[in-house]
Amino acid sequence: MTPPRAMWLNVAAVCGLYAFLHWAEGALDSYQVHILNLIAINAILAVSLNLIYGFGGMFSLGHAGFMAIGAYVSALLILAPAQKEMMWMLEDIVWPFSVLEMPFWFSLLAGGAAAALFGLLIAMPVLRLGGDYLGIATLGFAEIIRLLIVNWPSLTNGPLGIKGIPPHATLMVNYTCLLVTLYCILRLLHSNFGNVLKAIRDDEIAAKVMGIDTFRYRVLAFCLGAFFAGIGGALQGNLITTIDPTMFTFLLTFNILMIVVAGGLGSITGSILGSVIITVLLEWLRFADDRFDLIGLSIPGRPGMRMVIFALVLLCIILYRREGIMGMREFSWDLVFRRRAP
Repeated sequence: MTPPRAMWLNVAAVCGLYAFLHWAEGALDSYQVHILNLIAINAILAVSLNLIYGFGGMFSLGHAGFMAIGAYVSALLILAPAQKEMMWMLEDIVWPFSVLEMPFWFSLLAGGAAAALFGLLIAMPVLRLGGDYLGIATLGFAEIIRLLIVNWPSLTNGPLGIKGIPPHATLMVNYTCLLVTLYCILRLLHSNFGNVLKAIRDDEIAAKVMGIDTFRYRVLAFCLGAFFAGIGGALQGNLITTIDPTMFTFLLTFNILMIVVAGGLGSITGSILGSVIITVLLEWLRFADDRFDLIGLSIPGRPGMRMVIFALVLLCIILYRREGIMGMREFSWDLVFRRRAP
């Protein structure tokens, strides 16, 4: 397909998406709109983790830490000084956050930048590891961030968390951020940087022999993934209007990792599809937490049962389709408008 035709089809698809979102805001109830918002935020987080793990080959379990940094930085910048003075009860909030009040978009970028900075600090020593050791180290980093949030009440309000965050994360905002994230990462992956990153993932030793500074490329990819994870965390905080340390546990990273694995490592399209399926599935499985009927039998629900069922579904995916929904394939307009051979 010629590039101009593909470009116009992309423009038409984006216009169709915004038309649907405009319709959804007025026609759907608040719960359905909330699920659509979660799909967009989870897609941002899944694409950012796929950049690190699927395309960079770095097994990272620290996404919850980057999300926490983005969420707290955005909240600290967006709240009014009077509101922060009333909320910080354990200790007075530290300067300059006690007097700062920034616009939403600035706080969003600041949250991403702070996450990227911490990503750089952790990447310099940790990315010299590999495999399971890298995963354990990044998991430890996420836990350190969570403990810092709990034990630094003058900055984070400690275990009380932050409430009353303005709900700026609307459907239009979340999906605009998703489209910008997709555009940036796709342009990156289709550039020479993306080709080099894939070569490092496939065979790091061969890439080093070719003269590639593999460590520098991996650090850059890790920081970019952390940046977009911080954006996703900031959007999540602005969506639910409250954040606290219990939100950013390993379970949050696990959910995002499962979206990436179910969709397909090394596939942006898979991350989008995985976000839709896993987000809807997790919400639909809430019935398992309460008493429900199955084939005439009354089954008593148990809190957390939906996660058990979700884990079984995930186990089946790993056993019978290890490559995920898309594998490493991507959506293309050529697949839709494929011409028949003469």
